[in-house]
Amino acid sequence: MQQVRSTSALAREAAGTNESSSTRKADGIPATALPLSDLGNSVVGWDSQDDPKMPLNFSAARKWVIVWSLAAITFMSPFSSSVLAPAISYINHDFHNTNPPVGPFPVSIYLLGYATGPLFLAPLSEIFGRAGILTFSNIFFCVWHIGCALSPSLGFLVAFRFAAGIGGSGCMTLGGAIIGDLFPIEKRGVALSIWALGPLVGPTVGPLIGAFIAGSIGWRWSFWVVLAPSAVITVILAIFLPETNHKVLMQRKVKSLGRELDRDDLKTCYEANESRKVSQLNILTIGMLRPLKMLIFAPMILIQSLYVSFIYGSVYLMYNSIPPTFEAKYGWGTGVSGLVFISIGLGYMAGLWAFSMLSDRTVVRLTNANGGVFNPEFRLTIMIWYSFLCPLAFFWYGWSAQARTHWIIPIMGLFPLGFGVIGVFMPTQAYIIDAYPSYAASGIAAFTVLRSVIAAFLPICGPALFGNLGVGWGSSVLGFVGLAMIPIPIIIFKFGARIREKYPVRL
Repeated sequence: MQQVRSTSALAREAAGTNESSSTRKADGIPATALPLSDLGNSVVGWDSQDDPKMPLNFSAARKWVIVWSLAAITFMSPFSSSVLAPAISYINHDFHNTNPPVGPFPVSIYLLGYATGPLFLAPLSEIFGRAGILTFSNIFFCVWHIGCALSPSLGFLVAFRFAAGIGGSGCMTLGGAIIGDLFPIEKRGVALSIWALGPLVGPTVGPLIGAFIAGSIGWRWSFWVVLAPSAVITVILAIFLPETNHKVLMQRKVKSLGRELDRDDLKTCYEANESRKVSQLNILTIGMLRPLKMLIFAPMILIQSLYVSFIYGSVYLMYNSIPPTFEAKYGWGTGVSGLVFISIGLGYMAGLWAFSMLSDRTVVRLTNANGGVFNPEFRLTIMIWYSFLCPLAFFWYGWSAQARTHWIIPIMGLFPLGFGVIGVFMPTQAYIIDAYPSYAASGIAAFTVLRSVIAAFLPICGPALFGNLGVGWGSSVLGFVGLAMIPIPIIIFKFGARIREKYPVRL
């Protein structure tokens, strides 16, 4: 089995760009060479350092078209995850549901689909390529929204939402990996920030629009509103997204050259040191288990996933609890209560802007200070400062709403929540891509699975939490847990590299 090596050892596999070496050095991280073909030794690699078929060498315009297209479909998927949150009471009424814990299931079950899909979509993308798997998952996502809109019962709605969540997890899982395929380390921060507009802003805009849809034309129209643009974006990506997985591109090149030269001894430059052939079935089995192995046996992924999962789950808990709080405390209607989510959305936007401005610059500065040697842990310095914001937001929002202060005060308290979520989510995702470049999709899948499971079940606790403790102490429970987790990014930044070297993951 192949062992995941340190990032410095894997740099040759992730390196390469259409920019010159002098430009790369000016940016602060020295250029590294692409592995080239050596047919005399049966090794198939890239034709040159400027090989146009290498995704890192795509033109800037082509890369940004791909990034913005990914951002668009990745907006629609999480938008769908929360668009039903304000409509729970309407769904209960239409389906005659009188069991309160069952009401949020159409929202929560979608996130369980997010937890299920990455387990096979990520490894399949690393075996068969990202473009085809992403297109299939996008089509799957669109088809099941038709079923959701036409659901005859609550049970069918829950089942169809689960299937839609599986399809919607494709862009969430593969988007970051595709960006890792396209951009060198010092350029990924900005690209990830643009792509992250979807998964972070989408869940905030969802309740805002969903509240007005549910209160006017009916909750079933939420699914048609999701389906129409998603279908258009799916067609665009199916036509214009090329394959970007470096290893898969090399495997295809090996097959092509093998037929052309009538040789069966050729290997890709990424597997030239492997001494044994592995069957397709074994490759598939290993790939399917890889995300779980990375989650369980990679301490850095596990620890950070637990941290982000709590923050992410708390946000979804807030999505379900904010409208009832403002309806009860301030007498607002369902549609107007949805406007509260604008504050979280503005926090997201501000946090993304700060991340895009600081992340790559911080990495370059720390790399220079480290003698030109890059460590993935450099991504986490921003996370240390952002980690204080989420607990602050929980205390601020909870007690100002409990005291029925002017409505603007608790709404302002949600702004640092959005800002803080970005500061925890984005550095973690960038860290996984940088630390495990060859298996970025599986690493993100592992990260996505745990976060989605917790986000699916934590909101179910919301009615009991706020019903028994009130919005003040209920929010404070989340704040105290957040405070206890603040040391996590500090510990990982200080000891993460040593832990990764001491406990490498065998995949």
